[in-house]
Amino acid sequence: MSQTPRERAREQTMAEILRIGRSHLALHGAAGLSLRAVARDLGVVSSAVYRYVSSRDELLTLLVVDGYNALGDAVDAAVEAAPAQDFAGQFQALGRAVRTWALAEPARYGLLFGSPVPGYEAPAERTTGPGTRVIGQLVRIFEGAHRAGVLATETARGEPAGGPPADFQAIRDELGVTLGDAALTRGVLVWTALFGAVNFEVFGQYGSGTFSDPGLLFESQLALMAGVAGLVE
Repeated sequence: MSQTPRERAREQTMAEILRIGRSHLALHGAAGLSLRAVARDLGVVSSAVYRYVSSRDELLTLLVVDGYNALGDAVDAAVEAAPAQDFAGQFQALGRAVRTWALAEPARYGLLFGSPVPGYEAPAERTTGPGTRVIGQLVRIFEGAHRAGVLATETARGEPAGGPPADFQAIRDELGVTLGDAALTRGVLVWTALFGAVNFEVFGQYGSGTFSDPGLLFESQLALMAGVAGLVE
């Protein structure tokens, strides 16, 4: 069904508000976002913007969803470009896509994974779906390797030997996976390690000049993470 001229105009205005919002996020940070400033750059009176975005928090939510989806799109494209049965390659493609997007969009990445914005709480009903796209893709890679019989299953020192953690069955039910407790434990560790490595680089936590080529360090980290996850070449 084709859009009406009014619907097209609204969609174009919303896209422009998001574009300006992303620009202001990069310039002023999340805490400095202002609908009045957005209206000024949009070329309308401030009251007109409220017909599209009800508050600063609403603008932040739109930017959060937009950022999660942009990151998710980048990751999906990278994983889909890797060979179907090369699960280690898919994982490495995913990791590289996260790092590349984060370095290209540090302000947007910071909104998603940096310090909380004072006074703002992202509504779960709008942000959980987009916000779990990358972890969903990661789990699908692990599950695919498991079903193909190429996910290493050796129990490493330090893995839980007793009953399953209380929340793992809920994860299996929600994501529809058959991974065992040890594999899920390793997967969670790899997930946090991946974003921890990216965070350290994006937010300058390694210190200036500590590594002459952070990309080489990241590749070494990715290879280690793949091994921890049980993904074999």
